[in-house]
Amino acid sequence: MDAKAPKFQVGDTVVVKVYGTVGKITAVRQLEGGYFYVVNDREGLLAEQSLARLEEYDGILYKKEEVNIELKFFIGDIVKVKGYGGVLFKIVGFRTEIWRYAEDAWEDVIYEMVSIPKGEWLEADEDELLLIADAGQADSFVSRYQFFYPMKSSPLYQLVTSDLKTQEKIDRLLDMYNDYALLLNLFGDEAYRAMLEAVKMQIRVLAAHGGPD
Repeated sequence: MDAKAPKFQVGDTVVVKVYGTVGKITAVRQLEGGYFYVVNDREGLLAEQSLARLEEYDGILYKKEEVNIELKFFIGDIVKVKGYGGVLFKIVGFRTEIWRYAEDAWEDVIYEMVSIPKGEWLEADEDELLLIADAGQADSFVSRYQFFYPMKSSPLYQLVTSDLKTQEKIDRLLDMYNDYALLLNLFGDEAYRAMLEAVKMQIRVLAAHGGPD
């Protein structure tokens, strides 16, 4: 006895009943005595009873649109935002907004981010962002950023913003420089080299501009 032939063939236009969407059969599979179908090359198999020929379908049809959105930034990227000066932000998420009208259509990508180091929340679209470091370089960059732009909790920041006289600040910075130079020679950690550069920068600033004495 001949096996039952599949109801649909590759190229047939069908309706996926559960969604009311229209597509074309792109593959036919026979499994355990039944036929299953691939529609529009999508992953997954659809059972025969879940499909109907377009000309035979009497339910409601829905239009389906595929939207391709190109992302310029990704989670973990370090960026600057227009209007926020030198403040850095780390992208922690994004969402898409799809707009459709009778005479116009467009898509927006809204990025969600937190400031470094305060963690203040901000949302902005991609036209407002400037990439500083991608996600793969972010941790290394933030480490260097904290050295060159010392945070309030760092000894360097506390020293240069203290009430000490300018010369005393420079003397202590020189001591700090010698300490980090020794650590660099002992351990070879590039973090110490970055700290040396930060200390030298602060010494140059104080020597050139001084401060309240």
